[in-house]
Amino acid sequence: MKMPRPSPAPLLLSAISLLVLAWPASCAHPVLIPVAKDPATSLYTILVRDGANHLVDLAGPLLWSTCAADHSPAAFSCNATECRHATAYRAPSCRIAGQPCKKKCKAYPYNPITGQCAAADLIHTRLIASTTDGKNPLQQVSVRAVAACATGNILASLPADVTGVAGLSASGLALPALIAANHRVARKFLLCLPRRGEGVAIFGGGPLFLLPQSDVGDLTTTLAFTALRSRKDNPLYYIPVNSIAVNKAPVPLPAHALAGGGVVLCSRVAFTALRPDVYRPFVDAFDRALARNDAKVPAVAPFELCYRSSMLGNTRNGYAVPDIALVLEGGKSWTFVGSNSMVDVNGQTACFAFVEMKGVKSGDPSAAAAVIGGFQMENHLLQFDLESKQLGFAKVPFFSACSNFNFTKSQH
Repeated sequence: MKMPRPSPAPLLLSAISLLVLAWPASCAHPVLIPVAKDPATSLYTILVRDGANHLVDLAGPLLWSTCAADHSPAAFSCNATECRHATAYRAPSCRIAGQPCKKKCKAYPYNPITGQCAAADLIHTRLIASTTDGKNPLQQVSVRAVAACATGNILASLPADVTGVAGLSASGLALPALIAANHRVARKFLLCLPRRGEGVAIFGGGPLFLLPQSDVGDLTTTLAFTALRSRKDNPLYYIPVNSIAVNKAPVPLPAHALAGGGVVLCSRVAFTALRPDVYRPFVDAFDRALARNDAKVPAVAPFELCYRSSMLGNTRNGYAVPDIALVLEGGKSWTFVGSNSMVDVNGQTACFAFVEMKGVKSGDPSAAAAVIGGFQMENHLLQFDLESKQLGFAKVPFFSACSNFNFTKSQH
């Protein structure tokens, strides 16, 4: 008897499946989520669920929130990849996180402001976002995610409308990895923190256009790059800084002051904090370069150098004060102008927006030399490329701002 010929359909389907699996992640549109600054706390929030704000934490290893009815349990074993990601980092203040796993995986979400933590179950949830072409939102998408859900008693000191924390670290259960895995985009994200209004986080890469439209065009083409480093024992982002300059003159720092603890990027700190041995020569260098003792007024905590704002000149980039530059490996510099170095504390007073670290000793190699805070990052475009381990950075042009993204949905 003649055997029937096999149908080519399974082979065709297999070939199509292989093509789909091999399709580059960059073919998917990036995912857009708005970011806002909470005026009461100076912290940043991101709308990752319908009507539910989460705190933005660049060092956060998890996505977690208070438990909700639309969460479904996720019973991962102790050996599951998701469990390893959930327990990869232990917050220093979370003593219970060191307990061994027993059958069912537990996560240990923590409040990055108070340090409080709790044992929590992993859950399946859905995030609501939009795709984007870099100019407008395109269409709403639902992103499946593994997160942790905790009781509401660890939300103290977070913005009033926040229900959890959105970690943006390189961890396997932080938001960049969750979106990359579910939406098939690259493991990179753009962050443009606003001073007011709504800024943007775009997962999967650029482009990014801000209003008004100009010859600058796609702002990702203006990025300079430096290495983005991490350490096995924590999820912080580090950048290699060789020196600090004020008006292009190097600040006389102690030898190896910027080595050891390194320089960290931190969205949960309002203003850049420097270790005492770095802070003192840095502040003195700025004071000498500005040379405006006639404009000085009494200090306003937590700032040391404060001035009568009417006596400081104004430019299109803020107050007319010396530029601050972090001189990076390879000679590139990340520069902060007056709009990111001076903060108005009242209607008459502007202060140098850098503070001294508390609770650490000068030269302590276990403490960061500097922690770059949110105020200094505002209205800068930052690209965290977790695949190539590079940080891209660029100042948003003076005529625009991170809050100038067109959130009106495209008609095309």
